Amino acid sequence: MTLHNRDVRQDVRELGALLGEVLEDQTSRRSFETVESCRRAAIDYRADELESREPLITELEGLSPHEQRIVARAFTTYFELINLAEERERVRSLRTESHEGTLADSLETAAEELGETDTETVEQVLDDVLIEPTFTAHPTEARRKTVKSKLRTVSTYLETLDERLLTNKESEQVWRDIDAEVTSLWQTPQVRRRQPEPEDEARNVQWYLENTLFDVVGEVYDELADAIDEEVEGNLEIPKLFEFRSWAGSDRDGNPYVTPEVTANTLERQREVVLEKYREQLKRLSGVLSQDGSRIDAGSEFQASLEEDLERLPGSARTAEERYPGEPYRQKLKLMRERLQRVGDVRPGGYDDVDELLEDLEYIADSLRNNGAEVVVDAHVDPIRRQVATFGFSLASLDLREHQQKHTDAIAEALESEGIDYHAFSEDERVEWLTEAVLQDEPVIDLSDTEDLSDASTRVLTLFDSLAEWQSEYGVHAIDTYCISMNDEPSHVLEVLFLADQADVVSLPEHCGIDIVPLLETEYALSGARRIMGTLFENEAYSQALEARGRTQEIMLGYSDSNKENGFLAANWSLYKNQRRLAEICDDHDVTMRLFHGRGGSISRGGGPMNEALLALPNSSVTGQVKFTEQGEAIAEKYANPRIAERNIEQMVNAQLRSRLYAMDQPEEEILEEWIDAMETMADAARQEYRDLLESEGFVQYFEQATPITVIEDLDLGSRPASRSGERTVEDLRAIPWVFSWTQSRCILPGWYAIATGVDAYLDDGGSMETLQEMYDEWAFFQTTLDNAALSLSRTELEIADQYADLADDDLRDRFFPRLTDECERGAELIKEIGQREELHTRDWLGENLERRNPYVDPLNLLQTYLLDRTHRTDIEERTLRLTVKGIAAGMKNTG
Repeated sequence: MTLHNRDVRQDVRELGALLGEVLEDQTSRRSFETVESCRRAAIDYRADELESREPLITELEGLSPHEQRIVARAFTTYFELINLAEERERVRSLRTESHEGTLADSLETAAEELGETDTETVEQVLDDVLIEPTFTAHPTEARRKTVKSKLRTVSTYLETLDERLLTNKESEQVWRDIDAEVTSLWQTPQVRRRQPEPEDEARNVQWYLENTLFDVVGEVYDELADAIDEEVEGNLEIPKLFEFRSWAGSDRDGNPYVTPEVTANTLERQREVVLEKYREQLKRLSGVLSQDGSRIDAGSEFQASLEEDLERLPGSARTAEERYPGEPYRQKLKLMRERLQRVGDVRPGGYDDVDELLEDLEYIADSLRNNGAEVVVDAHVDPIRRQVATFGFSLASLDLREHQQKHTDAIAEALESEGIDYHAFSEDERVEWLTEAVLQDEPVIDLSDTEDLSDASTRVLTLFDSLAEWQSEYGVHAIDTYCISMNDEPSHVLEVLFLADQADVVSLPEHCGIDIVPLLETEYALSGARRIMGTLFENEAYSQALEARGRTQEIMLGYSDSNKENGFLAANWSLYKNQRRLAEICDDHDVTMRLFHGRGGSISRGGGPMNEALLALPNSSVTGQVKFTEQGEAIAEKYANPRIAERNIEQMVNAQLRSRLYAMDQPEEEILEEWIDAMETMADAARQEYRDLLESEGFVQYFEQATPITVIEDLDLGSRPASRSGERTVEDLRAIPWVFSWTQSRCILPGWYAIATGVDAYLDDGGSMETLQEMYDEWAFFQTTLDNAALSLSRTELEIADQYADLADDDLRDRFFPRLTDECERGAELIKEIGQREELHTRDWLGENLERRNPYVDPLNLLQTYLLDRTHRTDIEERTLRLTVKGIAAGMKNTG
């Protein structure tokens, strides 16, 4: 059986040829030949047919500014098209492996492992697991929405060519349409001309939820149900296993443009979108459920629910009975669509909550089953029920987030008029005062009285005042989580509890409308986890709030800032240790922990293969519930294509089911003491070396001169500023532009720096290579950490990085670049030796990927360094420089 008509080489070759034709048509033959000459020179050097890159450098620098822009545009567009070809190849592999039954990390393999235990354990695992991917608006997506839309269209045409049997004429028509789309792409501005607004970012996230994930969910559940039925005895019901959340339109940390109006608009728009999706689904279901009421017995429960709707909506009832006489299911579905139309409407009769809609779907399902139509339920009703259970009436629940200092300052300002100097309180005094204020019945401050407050404090109080209104209008679940950035003390959590109490979102002991989530990202916070969480769990007010939330505590771990503060190896070890520590603290207080992993797309920000990351977590931290961020270009890569989106969710479910099963069987994995000692030695030495680099005099200047950070800060990637205060310090700079800058310069030090120093320190202290090799073979955490570092090292190109280093002052270059080079080369050698392999990476596809991409990224890097070196750039040169950033990001398939 032939599943596909093409392969990746054919796609790359034909798309590249088409782009060449468009380039010549839209510019000139000379421009086409210039791009070809640069391309050939880059390939020839990589193939050792040229001794140096000088011919390529000379050609690039000799071009006019207009010609340089065309070259940058051509290579950028090439990568955008080649990314589609590689995405298509990934889909081919998934379909082929699924067809042959060789797909790893599948739902079937998870079911097989579950099938080896008893039914009661399987039920417990299924009940425990809840996976919550959380989409953020962090500015790491370099492409414009318009460009992404055109590329999606080309992707659809490639699928048609690959999976459908076409006549020659039909194939020619598809290629004509691709030609038209690529021509339009060439004529479309690549660089944003305005900074995106928070609502733009919210719409971007909404697109993936509405157009991909909404339809994928039912398919994943269907496959899992089939796999469980095959492997596990008993007729098990698959409970809700995942839901989606979002920060887009609600994350205020460092973003003054996220106002209450933005959040309210996001909530309203998401509700409108998901309700319309349900109405469409019910309309489609109505086309299926055409049963004759005189030939079936719909059942008393169904009939009673239909009668209630007929009484509830008398006007619509007449229409339903006239349009569908004698067809009870269609009448019911017509009235259900009307009830959906009235959610949030001034007219009565709408659904009060999502449970009422689920109940109606259950009435229909039960009635159909009782009439021998089980297959209709499986095929048409159950998928809708899964969608409703997953997306509710909110599409994606919103998390609020703000920096802890904003809450402290707002409370202090509000209390000044009461004669209370909150800023002067010690930590213990703050905890005591906040606890008493929450427990007393009378309000302490008026959130609406902000006349004498600063703008920043007014924003905080207005937010909490609005929160009560949002929960009343859209339901508590629509916006029920509050994340606190830079949470270093117990009082930072209690401040949010206090403000929520003043807003009547909290009314203890009966009701607590929000999960309060401390984000532990500094070494001080992580090392003080027991001090922070223990104090909260034993606090009279907070323990009541926890009880009202089912004794589940969500705790967020910051991968990005932890890495930026401590370096890759030390940050990973600290996060691993502290996950175990947090699990122990929660266990001591009989609290269920839900870890929220603040992962970025890049390795240095917690990225990497999600299923491997989930399987490498400490067993004690795997309670079944897990939450993690999805950011920037990683969202498009994972969720733009429905088949790849389904695969990502499938891998998450596979990993979490297996991890929970392992954790139940072995709550604490066996880790040898000598392994822990080895990690302590390596992490301490690595952190010291990393901190020494950052704190070395002149390093910040070197970073500024040897990377395009100044360009990146001015890019309109997102609505949030690139730094917290506008100052040029590594501490103040956000993690995203920090990683983005090093990635552009092909020296991805945040993903590997100081690993070599750490390993050498362990070996010099009497450690053995055999022990490290044993750790790699038998400890998932250590293997995943080194494999992720290997990915960053594989993407690092020291020869290109050398060109960027030349941009720095001579003394800075001489001090820092050799240091980076030595660490990189030694790290690569050690990882290969520890992993006992010849190649740095273990993934065949990565080698092919790099071989295909590197020659095409090189001209963009060399053009970028040339333009960075110019002290006075014209407007067209500035635009070209910004375009090289986009092109390199597309070529590296990664920003920050």
